[in-house]
Amino acid sequence: MSPTSAGRGRSAQGGSSASSGFTCTECGQQTLKWHGRCPECQAWGTLAEAARPRSPLRRVGAVSGPPAVAARPIAEIDATSARPRATGVPELDRVLGGGLVPGAVVLLAGEPGVGKSTLLLSAAQAWAAAGGGRVLVVTGEESTSQVRLRAGRMGTLHPDLFLAAESELGAVLGHLDQVQPRLLIVDSVQTIAAGDVDGTAGGVTQVRAVAAELTAVAKERDIACVLVGHVTKDGAIAGPRVLEHLVDVVLHFEGDRHSSLRVVRGVKNRFGPSDEVGCFEMVTDGIVGLADPSGLFLTGRSVPIPGTATTVALHGRRPLPVEVQALLTPSSGEAGRRTVSGLDNARTAMTLAVVQRWGGVRLAQQDVLTATVGGARVTEPGADLAVALAVWSSARDIPLPAGLVVLGELGLSGDVRPVAGVERRLAEMRRLGFDRAIVPVSTGGSRATGRSSARLRVEGMRIQEVADLGEALQSFGDGTIDWRSRRGS
Repeated sequence: MSPTSAGRGRSAQGGSSASSGFTCTECGQQTLKWHGRCPECQAWGTLAEAARPRSPLRRVGAVSGPPAVAARPIAEIDATSARPRATGVPELDRVLGGGLVPGAVVLLAGEPGVGKSTLLLSAAQAWAAAGGGRVLVVTGEESTSQVRLRAGRMGTLHPDLFLAAESELGAVLGHLDQVQPRLLIVDSVQTIAAGDVDGTAGGVTQVRAVAAELTAVAKERDIACVLVGHVTKDGAIAGPRVLEHLVDVVLHFEGDRHSSLRVVRGVKNRFGPSDEVGCFEMVTDGIVGLADPSGLFLTGRSVPIPGTATTVALHGRRPLPVEVQALLTPSSGEAGRRTVSGLDNARTAMTLAVVQRWGGVRLAQQDVLTATVGGARVTEPGADLAVALAVWSSARDIPLPAGLVVLGELGLSGDVRPVAGVERRLAEMRRLGFDRAIVPVSTGGSRATGRSSARLRVEGMRIQEVADLGEALQSFGDGTIDWRSRRGS
């Protein structure tokens, strides 16, 4: 075969690859070449061959005639219809930013069996009972009789609550025309399929098409829509990443199977704060909100023990106290293990390095275990000082004083940096009976003296402001390190 004909053969074979590509079944990323690992989501073996129709580049001109809705000055637009309407579940309304906005689409994701359907069934009944209008619940995973039994057990029956078991998008739209609801709940979006779209239900193409259609219908008819989403084994929302961009609000429903505590955490919210949390408790006949969950994350022991420290995390506008525990044991090998539960792994590793370097605690041949109480998850930097003092307390076998709360972010040089909302956090801890606090030096204070020009004041609480880890340890009588001489101050 001549080089020319061989080139034509390769061109003919390459023509099919030019008109086809590969799509990741996890995140929807499209590539021209096959990879064993998706370049976007790093998942293995998820690239499948898919047709890539050619679309020639062309100029897009304006449509004939004026637009259907003319552009207006922003101040003349009425925003009354976009105000949130309470669902009747206060903890859920807190995370949503006041309630559900007509025309908005909410994605609620969580692990199987965590209680997503139970929460939304309770919210649907509360919405109908408060006069919010008809509610249509579309279930694609259970039969109507199964949902009816759960609703009867929960006491969530209402004349304005309608139920349908469908897995086809056209049928769902037909129920919308018939019922005319003000709230639509789809459980779940991965079980609904569009007949005119290739692929099976739950696939990237189907999920994208179904979500886009339901979003368009919700905004066209001013219907509040809640979509239930599945999560992968890594905790990420299953389906294409574009799903999170299509919706207005993304909520994560979290909880441990061995605990009755459930937490709704905001991840994205176009109508309110995106870092709020709502606390719930699973009970025999359903789920109830916890307006004051402070006691769930504290052990409540009367006598302090070594290796524990109490801090308070700020979730949105809600301060939640958290007890941090640490345990040091001799390692069986040369390198000690590091086990973390409820805390950020990277920040905990950094804190342990700071404690070893600037706190005089030897961790080389020690197994270090750190955890939070009650299944709380704390990732903010304000818990660094509490983790450091819990590790120091366990290493020295010295309990921290009762009624003490600790706040502060640790820098790699051992300095304690300020955190947001200190006064609000301390006021909550004083309400719970804490009478002493160790906090960072206030803004504008003197790092040389460790005191600020405008001291924090919380009635009934003794507040100690520290500039670095050494000052915090010296307040407990640890004189093993001359911190100021090491700093040259």
